[in-house]
Amino acid sequence: MTLPPSPPTPPSPTPSAPPLTPASAAPSPSVSFPISWLLEHAAAPIKYRALVDVTKVTLPANDMLSALPFTHRPALTLAVQQQSDGTWNHAMLSVPSARAEHFEGVGTISAVRRLLEYGWDKDAPQLTHARRVLFRLLAEDNDPDYLFELGGKGGTLDNDLARRARAILREAAAAALAQAGYEGDPRLRGAARRIIERVGAFLRSPLAEKPFVRVGNQHVLPPEAAPPSINTLLMLAYMPLYRTEHHEVMGLLHKYLAQPLPRQEAMQLCGKKIVAQPHLVLGDLLANRAVADTDVPFALTWLELMARLGFLRKNDNWCKLFDRFLDDRDREGVWHPHKGMSSARSTSAFVWPMYPLEDQMAGDERWTDVTFRLGLIARLMGRTINPV
Repeated sequence: MTLPPSPPTPPSPTPSAPPLTPASAAPSPSVSFPISWLLEHAAAPIKYRALVDVTKVTLPANDMLSALPFTHRPALTLAVQQQSDGTWNHAMLSVPSARAEHFEGVGTISAVRRLLEYGWDKDAPQLTHARRVLFRLLAEDNDPDYLFELGGKGGTLDNDLARRARAILREAAAAALAQAGYEGDPRLRGAARRIIERVGAFLRSPLAEKPFVRVGNQHVLPPEAAPPSINTLLMLAYMPLYRTEHHEVMGLLHKYLAQPLPRQEAMQLCGKKIVAQPHLVLGDLLANRAVADTDVPFALTWLELMARLGFLRKNDNWCKLFDRFLDDRDREGVWHPHKGMSSARSTSAFVWPMYPLEDQMAGDERWTDVTFRLGLIARLMGRTINPV
């Protein structure tokens, strides 16, 4: 039997050069993390979170490490100050003054966020006791008593200012509950949907590029303007699945947060009054090195927010500022100020729950908070952590 002729062998393809990899797609450099130094010098919450959140130690059941956050005296002091109604001082957003020694005057949302930053689980008794009032704030309750310290003396706010106060408290409560881990709760998701619908409508409108209108001799935000608040960003930062479901708005938000900050302060027409809205974000709050050096804790707070939102890696300027903070570390990987030897300070009320977690700011303890945060941000943005 005669076999059919074999088909001609096709010519071998000419080898081509491998495709060029864009610089933005190149692997990020690894980051050394001085876990040994932190375990020697840091307070209990920083030790715990450095192990769990940065080096990703797996905790066996009933491990003593799980109890470490509850050994921190300031955390216990804050916890025992909770009142029988689940609040702290029948307030929500207030923070202690710089002279306070034992958290005098702290509000409930600030206290809850602080305990979460200390490493406390959402099922800790104080946090479960506080969540009832936080969930009630999501429901846009019209009870004047639920305006707390924003209700003014005697609770005499007009309707427009009362709506503004409820909106601020609703977003702050949503942020605290998201940080506590309630992303799947339908009450939080419902509040998040209402919040993101308003923000999304603003981002799609011409107001996103030119938000100010002239009222008298002032440039202010009109009543319909709904820029994202710092609490909205915090809420979204801790709701990764929700962000995926609203990817179109997240894309608009990323573009908006990278735009230059306007010169005007955030003042808004509320009814017939013009009120300050310092919680609103009108653009890039970390535009350059001068801003970062002026308030290092806020710079780290912003970088952590952007990392959790997935925006940090997409912004060259923020990445450069972060790398500059890494460059300020010594050979052991411990951060020190770019100039001087004073510990970093911040006057931002939004930063207070996060910084400082250390209860002593003398000696090497001055550097533990920032050193930990740099490792955490590196982990959040996907860099490889090398524990040393």
